[in-house]
Amino acid sequence: MDELRVIISGGGTGGHIFPAVSIANAIKALRPEAKILFVGALGRMEMQRVPAAGYEIKGLPIQGFDRKNLLKNLKVLYKIWKSQRMAKKIITEFRPQVAVGVGGYASGPTLNMAAAKGIPCLLQEQNSYAGVTNKLLAKKAAKICVAYDGMERFFPAEKIMMTGNPVRQQLLDTTISHEDAVRSFGFDPTKKTVLIVGGSLGARTLNESVLQHLDQIRESDVQFIWQTGKYYSAEISERMKGQNVSNLTITDFISDMGAAYKAADLVVSRAGAGSISEFCLLGKPVILVPSPNVAEDHQTKNAMALVNKQAALYIKDSEAVNQLLPLSINTAMDDAKLESLHKNILKMALPNSAEIIAKEVIKLSEK
Repeated sequence: MDELRVIISGGGTGGHIFPAVSIANAIKALRPEAKILFVGALGRMEMQRVPAAGYEIKGLPIQGFDRKNLLKNLKVLYKIWKSQRMAKKIITEFRPQVAVGVGGYASGPTLNMAAAKGIPCLLQEQNSYAGVTNKLLAKKAAKICVAYDGMERFFPAEKIMMTGNPVRQQLLDTTISHEDAVRSFGFDPTKKTVLIVGGSLGARTLNESVLQHLDQIRESDVQFIWQTGKYYSAEISERMKGQNVSNLTITDFISDMGAAYKAADLVVSRAGAGSISEFCLLGKPVILVPSPNVAEDHQTKNAMALVNKQAALYIKDSEAVNQLLPLSINTAMDDAKLESLHKNILKMALPNSAEIIAKEVIKLSEK
């Protein structure tokens, strides 16, 4: 058995990095001797997150096109050219038998070069609306792993494999009870708890929705855990001065998301593909507020895949400030609604995604 050598490329956001690391961990579990090298974009989140997960990463100087200032794109074109040369050198030196692309800028040059050298490529597309990089790479890929139905709109049908999105394993391994999880946030386990989470950077709309309904929160019988995101935390502590709301816990970042999900009877979240996969696997009732500032409005498409199966509630970003808090309180107090959301979202779960993808990667390496 030859030593297995795998390159995994992509990143830019947590939504690309978590699945990439999960796939790497699953490959290691099946083939402990495997050598895995990540290739990311310099200055992006993966350059910290991947080494923290215990893997080596090389950075490319790549960035996206500037749609507003076309002159800046001369620099971008130079960076793409330079990234391709660097990717070629990395691949020549590392000699992978297979390359995995998870979306994000860096996977473009890396997988192009791998394909040019005849190395089989696997793509993992998290969203219901395919990303630009993955659409461009699809012709060269041997396998494309997806999490939503109907992806033959973007990719050759014979290459598609329905695997679901790999999620952060520690969320599924959380052993804390609901009661203890609620208590860990200083709350009463006999009352309903809503978790509002705007992603690692926070979400202005979700934060405004809370700030403009503090009276309603105070008067309700519901407890709120509010993750504001680091970006907004100073502004919010300023605006919360003198406001005493005992059933609201405010934090800029939650390190133990497993406990936070366990505590929550209902979650309010953006509609990133990774988060949705987590809600499905955990069977969490959720109100989705898709971010309007993402490519091709793909978060709304992610959300509608659930809403159409009565597996989630949905509010448009532009209507959230008025409607989100009243809907959260009403839904949290409605046991029948919570139960039906729980049952329907569980049906959409695709378990063991990372392991299924890892087995495909190993299979391709043997070709």
